Amino acid sequence: MTQLKNKAQLHGMDALLARTPFFYGWAVVAIVFITMGIGVNVRTSFSLLFPAILNEYGWDRATTAATFSIGFALAAILAPIVGKLLEFVAPRFLLSISAFTVSLGLVLSTIATQPWHFYLTLGVLMVGTGIVLTYVGQSMFLPNWFQRRRGLAVGIAFSGVGIGSMVLMPLIQETISAEGWREACWLMAGLLMIIILPVNFFLQRKQPSDIGLYPDGDAAPDQEQTHAQQSAADPVVDQDWVNTDWTLMKALKTATFWWLALACSTALYVWYAVQVHQTKYLIEIGFSDLEAASALGLVGFAGVLGQIYLGSLSDRIGREWVWTISTAGFLLSCILLLIMENIPSAVMMYAMVILQGGLGYGIATVFGSMPADLFQGRGYGIIFGTISTLALIGGAVGPWLTGLFYDEAGNYHLAFYVIIAMSVISILSVWLAAPRKRRLVAGQAKKRAANAALVNS
Repeated sequence: MTQLKNKAQLHGMDALLARTPFFYGWAVVAIVFITMGIGVNVRTSFSLLFPAILNEYGWDRATTAATFSIGFALAAILAPIVGKLLEFVAPRFLLSISAFTVSLGLVLSTIATQPWHFYLTLGVLMVGTGIVLTYVGQSMFLPNWFQRRRGLAVGIAFSGVGIGSMVLMPLIQETISAEGWREACWLMAGLLMIIILPVNFFLQRKQPSDIGLYPDGDAAPDQEQTHAQQSAADPVVDQDWVNTDWTLMKALKTATFWWLALACSTALYVWYAVQVHQTKYLIEIGFSDLEAASALGLVGFAGVLGQIYLGSLSDRIGREWVWTISTAGFLLSCILLLIMENIPSAVMMYAMVILQGGLGYGIATVFGSMPADLFQGRGYGIIFGTISTLALIGGAVGPWLTGLFYDEAGNYHLAFYVIIAMSVISILSVWLAAPRKRRLVAGQAKKRAANAALVNS
């Protein structure tokens, strides 16, 4: 267990942060909100750069989409390394380095002329090293700040992606249309260096104990009120499991780890296969460039309320149910994309947006909370990083295989059928991982306590 720092021993910025009139965990949420609003959408912008690069160079889709897949493959390798590094290095340093390398990749891509140039710049540097700025990197420390309200806090923080997409996606597309994709890359690099790097370097912190605080802003755990709060927030079902001093090797020997990894891997396959190819697909079936880009932005906007609500809901009804609801959102949105090939109506497009963003993006909230529910302890970083590696393999394969299916068949039919199958596998896997059999969320615990009280009365 991390040793709590005495507030009297804090100096400089840490001392100032500890004295904020509100629980500093919410400031951490705000910083993650801003970081992901820009950082995640910069990586997602490859979907907007993709058509422009295809049009300029004339390469086939699989070759060009491989840029994203190569970046994801590197991100998969980096995830457990980042998790291990966080045992020794404060996240603010890793986040700052990531902001710099992503900016460097964007700038260098403007002088790229060959596919391998893009693999190194937009792939390795932007998508690969950008993993620290995304759901994966933030989930390695954000859950430390909350227990009872973990789902809500993660949902609010991750909803920054939606707000960012609503603002950035149309702006980036307008920049591409008016001035070119290279100018759009310079714009994104500037945002990272001017906003993301300094905010994280000076203000981000790993865990409440670093500045003399406890999760959720609670008082010392030996106080009666806090003990009651902890009992409700962290109700144990499997005592042996919770008492285990989890290491990566111990986790790898459990079926829970592998079912969770499969659920996450198939979910990211679905997420990124749809996300990378969606813009080009919508353009091909009759929508304008701006309409297609706006649809991608609206997906993120719909995800704002969805992530906040579904994150809070997961604290009440359990992670498995919310994962099921969210994955079903992607499944149904994919069915609508298939139908839209023959009926490309605006109504269909907006329904797809609501399903994909309002429901589907809830996956990110549970992805950020569920591993922490299962594998709390000193080895959590590398365990989560390894789960992320396996998940990102799905994210890397999805865009590439979807592009390959298109190149072979001349349409997205088979690709969409595979996405639907992956969605079903993901839902089944999360129920087999069964976090509810190890530790209940706060709402489940309260319901169990209420039922016990009725039985005993």
